[in-house]
Amino acid sequence: MYAKCTGIPRATFFPDDSVGVKVAKRVCAGCRVRSQRLDYALANRVEHGVWGGASERERRRMLRHRRTSGRSTGRS
Repeated sequence: MYAKCTGIPRATFFPDDSVGVKVAKRVCAGCRVRSQRLDYALANRVEHGVWGGASERERRRMLRHRRTSGRSTGRS
């Protein structure tokens, strides 16, 4: 597996505070599968955790931007 998160406790990616979000995002930085993880979370409307280096709030913002710009989220 190419993911940098392999072997890191899952709880790391479901933080309770902004410090935890920063830690999770640091793990995702430079990961070879980061974009695939983010695409998965966006396409499946994953509401919790840090996925592909993006927090819940950031993903909501991305989805809102896609809706207003008329871009697809990858779902059929």
